[in-house]
Parts: sequence; C-alpha cells; structure tokens
Amino acid sequence: QVKLMESGGESVPAGGSLKLSCAVSGYTYSRNHVGWFRQAPGKEREGLAVIYIGGGDDTYYADSVEGRYADSVKDRFTISHDKVKNMVYLQMNRLEVEDTAMYYCAATWSFSRRPTLTPSDFGDWGQGTQVTVSS
Repeated sequence: QVKLMESGGESVPAGGSLKLSCAVSGYTYSRNHVGWFRQAPGKEREGLAVIYIGGGDDTYYADSVEGRYADSVKDRFTISHDKVKNMVYLQMNRLEVEDTAMYYCAATWSFSRRPTLTPSDFGDWGQGTQVTVSS
C-alpha cells in the first residue's frame, strides 16, 4: 500500500504563489507516477499535473520525467520530484480566485509513457489540502 500526505495549503491573495508538498511512503515501488488534482465545491475532480517518480525504465518514461500538465495550468504550475526525500511538489504561481479548491496528490502505475490526468486512473490518494485564493 502506498500512502500520500499533502501539505502546504493556505489562504493567499490573488496573484500570489504557493508550493504544495506530497509525501509518498509505503510500497512506493508499486507506483511509478504521482499526480496532482483539485476539486472545487460542486465541480468534478480535475487533473493538473503528473510526474514520473521511478520504478520503471527511465528512458521509456522520459516524457514524464519533467512532468506533464493540463492546458489550464501549464503556464503557471510546476510539478517536481525529490527522489531522495520521496516528495512531490506543486509550485503554483499567479494564483487566481478560480484556483480555490481542495488539492490532492495521487499515485498510479502507468504502462503508458504519457499517463493521463484522469482521476479514475489513480488508485492511491491523500486526504487533501485546502487552497483558498482571495480577490
């Protein structure tokens, strides 16, 4: 079993920045990608970014080593991975009121070198961390 724990969510003004952290522990070699998702009240869960964290052929998964993004956030958000600390981060810049949501990290084993950002493809989830952006 893989455990994930998010942290770093808080209230920030529009235009500000925030860095979320996801601690990955447990049977980590059963998962090779970690993604960030968010869900606002009354809306469906949305995939934001995914990154390869190892456990497979690094050359095969090269397209995911630097992260892959949803079009809606690719110019503002950056996903990264610290292999030594088993941490995955989401740096969020130029935050907008519409970014207000609960943010989750999740893990999966993907056989695709370009994994999707579909929430149902991810089997292990953290509890979430709240991000509130005020105008």
